[in-house]
Amino acid sequence: MPSRKFADGEVVMGRWPGSVLYYEVQVTSYDDVAHLYTVKYKDGTELALKESDIRSQSSFKHRKSQSSSSSPSRRSSSRSRSRSRSPGRPAKGRRRSASQSREHKEDKKKPIQEPSIALPVFVLFKPSENNTKRYNGEPESTEKNATSCIILEQKLKPDLEIKRVLEQYSLRSRKDDKRKEEIYSEKKTFVAVKPIEKVSTKTKEMEFGGRIGTFMLMLVLPATVLYLLLMCKQDDPSLLNFPPLPALESLWDWRVFGVILLWFFLQAAFYLLPIGKVVEGLPLSSGRRLQYRINGFYAFILTAAAIGALLYFEFELHYVYDHLVQFAVAAAAFALALSVYLYVRSLKAPEEELAPGGNSGYFIYDFFTGHELNPRIGSFDLKYFCELRPGLIGWVVINLAMLLAEMKIHNLSVPSLSMILVNSFQLLYVVDALWNEEAVLTTMDITHDGFGFMLAFGDLVWVPFVYSLQAFYLVGHPTTISWPVAAAITVLNCIGYYIFRSANSQKNNFRRNPADPKLANLKFIPTATGKGLLVTGWWGFVRHPNYLGDIIMALAWSLPCGFNHILPYFYVIYFICLLVHREARDEHHCKQKYGLAWERYCQRVPYRIFPYIY
Repeated sequence: MPSRKFADGEVVMGRWPGSVLYYEVQVTSYDDVAHLYTVKYKDGTELALKESDIRSQSSFKHRKSQSSSSSPSRRSSSRSRSRSRSPGRPAKGRRRSASQSREHKEDKKKPIQEPSIALPVFVLFKPSENNTKRYNGEPESTEKNATSCIILEQKLKPDLEIKRVLEQYSLRSRKDDKRKEEIYSEKKTFVAVKPIEKVSTKTKEMEFGGRIGTFMLMLVLPATVLYLLLMCKQDDPSLLNFPPLPALESLWDWRVFGVILLWFFLQAAFYLLPIGKVVEGLPLSSGRRLQYRINGFYAFILTAAAIGALLYFEFELHYVYDHLVQFAVAAAAFALALSVYLYVRSLKAPEEELAPGGNSGYFIYDFFTGHELNPRIGSFDLKYFCELRPGLIGWVVINLAMLLAEMKIHNLSVPSLSMILVNSFQLLYVVDALWNEEAVLTTMDITHDGFGFMLAFGDLVWVPFVYSLQAFYLVGHPTTISWPVAAAITVLNCIGYYIFRSANSQKNNFRRNPADPKLANLKFIPTATGKGLLVTGWWGFVRHPNYLGDIIMALAWSLPCGFNHILPYFYVIYFICLLVHREARDEHHCKQKYGLAWERYCQRVPYRIFPYIY
């Protein structure tokens, strides 16, 4: 095994990922398995670099300039040159004055001076607290408007044109041009211009309690779903009133499992239809962008038409209510089988296609978090498909089945007001997600998390069967609310939805096109990655305003169920815990990614989710 070249604590020059620039860094550790150095930049950012991307500081010292006198061979060859004179050479026989001769000699000794314009990317400098401002050609300011990049580019265009003309009609002597080429070649020896090849490193920090925690979660999550559904079936769904365990044979129904398979492949067929636009996702670590078909809303319309046809032919949709526990067990079995397939195929995936958070080398942990980042069968992206289609649309179908079951069981001509509110609020949420399907491409689930048991079970089991808990509860425990109360709950849901949608739209539009004139009023803090951290709008109010809107809506979904039992409030309690945990994950990743810029952002926006509370 080759020995390491640089020691821990040594100060060297490290290449910044995705660029041709070298910065002063300090070596903190070395991975003997991946042969990667962990280095720390002056702004606090820590990255893993290959040995070929690190150089000693001594190699960045320029060689002394050679003597300006020409060699004898050059002097002799100059006699055989053509008699034609360039405009910069004096006429033959014309004598130079003493002052002209001295000036000519001094000009030879001076280094080549270039016009004062923006230097090319070969310029080297030491990083300051936030060096991206000079790296991107940005003004020296902590905060920027989104239009500053456009203004700067317009200002540089005349200077670049002047430089092009000067180089085309240069009056320097050929000897000076030759010297300039030598200096330029020296600079190129210091900084290589080939792009960096990203290497997927082993996961060093394990989340969710590591191997033991993820193993326990794989047992607890299915048990929690089963417990909640059985509790809703009881007349007294108190937390201490544990339901009797059903017989194992009553939990499985092959016909129900066949319906689950039919539902999954029907949604897959809708996904493959050549309708809807095709967009590119965010750049991967290799710089490649994957393409995604945006047709989730069309799939929802087609599903609604299919359900309408079943109801027209008098199909009893409340069958879902009667066998909801069997449906949940069948979906869990399918999610487990899908997770096994995903892990097996990930063993043959290239190193650069593995998820940064699911490459620990431990089977249980990688199986749970997902080993491969974007598993695909041809152009069919499994993770992106499961994120919104089967589970989210299935959630609406289950809610509809609960509404029809309530009307049949209680002999109602119209659904109860509570059931109408729950169905309407959650239908709005699902339709909004499908209408803004492109926004999911910037979420952590797509960009960071692998596709394993965690997302497979969450998308296919947890979302449709836990998020529909309020509607399932209302079938067996009807709750009557007055119109003023219903109006107040509706206002609360609208407030949460407005915060959720406007914050997400602001973030997604800024990520897609920071130079959009519509975003000119937004201010942001530039970071060492080239991205900006918004400090105005909703993102200057709290760090995660979309989470705040989500929690307010979750509360509005539970309030129509009344206050007789805490069971229908499980969703909002769980959701607060989920988003607080996800916010902690976001904080950890952002601090590593953005360094000192993230600390400045936290000082500017001190509250995480709840203003003046948390």
